[in-house]
Amino acid sequence: MELPRIVPKELDPVHHLKVMGRFVRRALKKPGLPPGTVVHTGPKSEERVRISYLDFDAQNLTERADVRDVSVLWGLCDSPTASWVNVDGLHDTALIERIGERFGIHPLVLEDIAHVGQRPKLEEYDEYLYVVLYQLEWHGDEEMVVEEQISLVIGSNYVFSFQERPGDDFDPIRERLRTGKGKLRERGSDHLAYALIDATVDNYFTILHRIGSATEQAELELLEEPGQDTMRKLQQIKREMLVVRRAIWPLRDVLATLMRTESALITEDTRVYLRDVHDHAVQVLESVETLRDVVGGMIDLYLSQVALRTNEAMKVLTVMASIFIPLTFIVGVYGMNFDFMPELHTRWGYPAVWAFMISTAVGLLLWFKKRGWV
Repeated sequence: MELPRIVPKELDPVHHLKVMGRFVRRALKKPGLPPGTVVHTGPKSEERVRISYLDFDAQNLTERADVRDVSVLWGLCDSPTASWVNVDGLHDTALIERIGERFGIHPLVLEDIAHVGQRPKLEEYDEYLYVVLYQLEWHGDEEMVVEEQISLVIGSNYVFSFQERPGDDFDPIRERLRTGKGKLRERGSDHLAYALIDATVDNYFTILHRIGSATEQAELELLEEPGQDTMRKLQQIKREMLVVRRAIWPLRDVLATLMRTESALITEDTRVYLRDVHDHAVQVLESVETLRDVVGGMIDLYLSQVALRTNEAMKVLTVMASIFIPLTFIVGVYGMNFDFMPELHTRWGYPAVWAFMISTAVGLLLWFKKRGWV
């Protein structure tokens, strides 16, 4: 029976396609569709879209963990309280269109919500703000950073968060709303949006800590016994930092614009907190650039070590070749089949040639050692 052929992961074309798919989002929309056509471009899913909301003010809070009938949300639009509606799943485009129609969300915004792979950005409208950012998750088994697009629609008394799949970094925000700790329930929807963005940015520090730990481990391997597996780890770390950088670099500009916007939806009190999260984003970006420089230096060090080992091997081979070249010349001369060669009939010719060859080899070796070549 023929055994299956095992292909190393770094040489597997399927693995390369998965890696490239994280950096190059292929558009799945049919060309020529009218602007504002809501088409989901993410992975297909058969699961039901899960909707939850929290409606709150300083004294009261109402929570629904699983909304089956989307019409329950219609009353939140005109409610004097603040509301946070979270949608897990973007594949039900009809549901997204119904929500957008009821809350007056522009079709182009709905298109961007369903079209994953957007660049982090801020779009200002009269009645709401639209923010795109990325939530990052560390998969320890594969040592990989997985990104997820988060879309926030910030109105005067509501915040919609659209996610690609269930699971997020917002549980501490939910707990603060439930327990009433702090002043989150006393402030409006703009402060809630800030809290969601801040939780996302804070998680970037956790991701960087994991990448930093992987970098330290690769550095130890590089100093002790580097190999091809070490180089593969360094290249993978470099790719993961590219994912983080792609998420945080535009977000820094988004936060700067959000902090300075003249929209009435952002109060002066919230601008102070946005300035703080902007500082955190800058810190993350600086850490990413520092780690990139460190990993780049480690890759250069690995290549230098490989080149040094190659040079050492070539030096040994060169010294050996330099010693044997004159010896080869001598035996080549006396290996010629001429009848009239006086040395061939000399009684001590054979040991004399050996003595001359040995002295030549020893002399060359001593000279190489004096020059510091061996």
